[in-house]
Amino acid sequence: MPRYEIRLGGLGGQGIVLAGVILGTAAAIFDGKHATQTQSYGPEARGGACKSEVVISDQEIDYPRLERPDLIGIMSQEAFEKYVDDVKPGGIVIYDPDMVLNFKEVKNARTYAVPTVKIAEKLGKRIVANMAMIGSVTAASKVLGIQSVEKAIVRFVPRGTDKLNLEAFRTGYDFTLKLSEETKNARTA
Repeated sequence: MPRYEIRLGGLGGQGIVLAGVILGTAAAIFDGKHATQTQSYGPEARGGACKSEVVISDQEIDYPRLERPDLIGIMSQEAFEKYVDDVKPGGIVIYDPDMVLNFKEVKNARTYAVPTVKIAEKLGKRIVANMAMIGSVTAASKVLGIQSVEKAIVRFVPRGTDKLNLEAFRTGYDFTLKLSEETKNARTA
């Protein structure tokens, strides 16, 4: 697999950095690929802009920063406005329609509206919305094994919360697979 770049964007407190760490760990430790993960966030502890970037490849990674993301996962309006135009032509944009209220069409990219916050709220804890986003990213990108991501989730979430976090992950994964199938069927009809 050539270089695959993922950017996650949202607000501090949404678990964006943790999501990136989980994806990078899943790739490097459990899938045996090369991966780098970087992050940046504003000076605010919660509520400020934040992003996490992951590069995954079967080959050594000579440059750890993103050049043009293949996939962008967005969990805030600010992140949408700041990052959506960076997606590679033919890439993927996943966004939470309840967090991105002023959506604009994204040219030359597939878009998936995945209600990560609603998924998390239905499971009883809004804080696991990032796990639903990880599930969506895993399903849409097809670059990581589902079991590898699940192992990384268990490694990083607080003990005793793994069942809830895994359920949010699987729900986001299944939701996105269904959207992907519907999109594929609509194109062939």
